Amino acid sequence: MMEDAAKHGAKLALDKIEADSVGWQRVLENGDELRTAIAEIIVAKTRELSFSNQYANEEVTSNYGYLSGYQKPIEITDQIDILRSHWPKLNPDGAIRYMREQLFLNPKLQLPSWVEGPFALIRPGFFSNLYGEELEEILKALTKARGGKFYNYRDGQLGPKYLRQNTRTVAMTNLIMEQQSGSDILIVPEQFGICHRGRSVRRAREVFVGNEFGEGAKNVGTMLITNPNRLKHYDDLYLDCPGDEYALVADGGFSSAPSFYFGAERVEFGAHWFGSVYGSCGSVSAFLPQ
Repeated sequence: MMEDAAKHGAKLALDKIEADSVGWQRVLENGDELRTAIAEIIVAKTRELSFSNQYANEEVTSNYGYLSGYQKPIEITDQIDILRSHWPKLNPDGAIRYMREQLFLNPKLQLPSWVEGPFALIRPGFFSNLYGEELEEILKALTKARGGKFYNYRDGQLGPKYLRQNTRTVAMTNLIMEQQSGSDILIVPEQFGICHRGRSVRRAREVFVGNEFGEGAKNVGTMLITNPNRLKHYDDLYLDCPGDEYALVADGGFSSAPSFYFGAERVEFGAHWFGSVYGSCGSVSAFLPQ
């Protein structure tokens, strides 16, 4: 819908231009480039205007970013190879087919500018029907991938009394699974935290636009396994997981969210109140292609 509005706005803008000079005529002759520029401006403004004001005070200016060498996700085939090195039984056939037919060869697929690239994830239910047990499997592999330099502050506290998935994330993930049926691996466009740096988790959830949704700890941990250059330094942007909801004392109050951060020369996993604001943290989010 946003893209349609952008195209309509670009058309209106061009219709109002009077080619009464050589300069304007040249502009019109490069209409495609102009339409693209106008569309990008309109999309950005629409995103800005669509932001909710709820929890608007839970934002701070942040200069944290990607300092460990990560710029964008590694090639998707390499990500798949890394995952299969941990779990050889993973069937990637559907993922590879989707990647070729939809991500690369579909001219109608338009990804938002904030998307950094596609990430290879493991479908829900591959390890267990319990989300916490699936997360534990990922954390074990992350420990191995980081040479033992990992610590879980929530060890033994990942059962359903502590951890659950956000309903929006569950709904979006189910749609992705329908799009990519018949595969143990899902290909999902994502951003690794920088888009929402300096925002509390609940503020990030509030400003998700269109088909954007929060990513959970299971998938964020997977992304760290397949992209080893992310989160290797104290000054790297830490990772909040708004796709999960966490109860610190298992009292039914799921008012916290998991996070990955760096300390004591290792990756660490914990959780904090979803209204906490840190310039050093950014929420990871994904996009549902249409």
